[in-house]
Amino acid sequence: MTNVTHLECSACGTHYPAAELLNVCTACGKPLLVRYDLARASRSLTRDSLSARRADMWRYREVMPVENDANIVSLGEGWTPLFHARRLGESLGMSELHIKDESLNPTQSFKARGMSAAVSMALELGVKKLAAPSAGNAAGALAAYAAKAGLEAYLFMPSDTPRANIVECEQTGAHVTLIDGLITDCGAEVARRKDAEGWFDVSTLKEPYRVEGKKTLGYELAEQLGWRLPDVILYPTGGGTGLVGMWKAFDEMEAMGWIGADRPRMVTVQAAGCAPIVRAFESGATHADEFPNAATVASGLRVPKAIGDFLILDALRKSGGTAVAVTDDDLMAAVGEIGRLEGMFVAPEGAACVPALRNLLDRGEVQRDEQVVLFNTGAGIKYIDAMA
Repeated sequence: MTNVTHLECSACGTHYPAAELLNVCTACGKPLLVRYDLARASRSLTRDSLSARRADMWRYREVMPVENDANIVSLGEGWTPLFHARRLGESLGMSELHIKDESLNPTQSFKARGMSAAVSMALELGVKKLAAPSAGNAAGALAAYAAKAGLEAYLFMPSDTPRANIVECEQTGAHVTLIDGLITDCGAEVARRKDAEGWFDVSTLKEPYRVEGKKTLGYELAEQLGWRLPDVILYPTGGGTGLVGMWKAFDEMEAMGWIGADRPRMVTVQAAGCAPIVRAFESGATHADEFPNAATVASGLRVPKAIGDFLILDALRKSGGTAVAVTDDDLMAAVGEIGRLEGMFVAPEGAACVPALRNLLDRGEVQRDEQVVLFNTGAGIKYIDAMA
């Protein structure tokens, strides 16, 4: 079933065999991306064929990396709704505002997409033990999909991770270790122990397959909008895999003749207390320095250093987009604003897109008649302690 041709380093371009178990490029240490024979894939994967397919992310089977269908580990992830946010849009003077609601995924966040793909490939490649650092939702997703696959999951989370995420991981059988520190400290612990423990590291962009699950966000968005991409996409960005994945999906769809060369203006949204991409974008840098003393109530945005920083910044600049930081007070107020106007209890990360959009409207960088999509990446119910 697979149309994978090889793995390719996103920085230096080095090629690796498709079926090789790898984390990052051995030449430069940067993320690897899966490449496909898109001409062959497009013979059976057509826009018209999709109407008869399963209503999850595996509907795009020909551009997913798993070879044997028996190895697909799925809980029904993907094909989440794209809501026309009419009342929220009216409050901002906009008629074409939409919210892609990823809270309706299994494990209640967009992380289900990436972990479905990563765990499926781990199963196919014979991995027995998986490990990852997480600020919360990725851990919950890895725990669930590893349990479904019969694999062991070792999770390292900051001690102030929302309690709901910790309980979720424990109840799905994962080995949970809490660390006094940030997600970067958790990642360092995984790196220190993985060889001795026999773990395969599925950290954000430190293996090639989570981005393949996340790219289906881009495929779905195009399909749900009738194969016309929106003018602007606002995306809450921690590690940035979703944004990187969408940008990859747009290129793949263009290569298959599904869309043209036009791209949405991509906007990274971060918290003011942890905004490495915003700082790098504003300074003109191609990489983001680690953000000092990172702190925000939006735990998914508390990522002081992202391995895919150069890929995020490249997408922002090529698309004519930008990067915006918002305060915790503003993003938490937006949770209630979206709830009152649209009936959606969103995660603080997703809510951050609203004050960011308001900022861009005020600055004239987004026009009120443009079609704009905000991404809600998770469920507000997991952040009850933060709401208190």
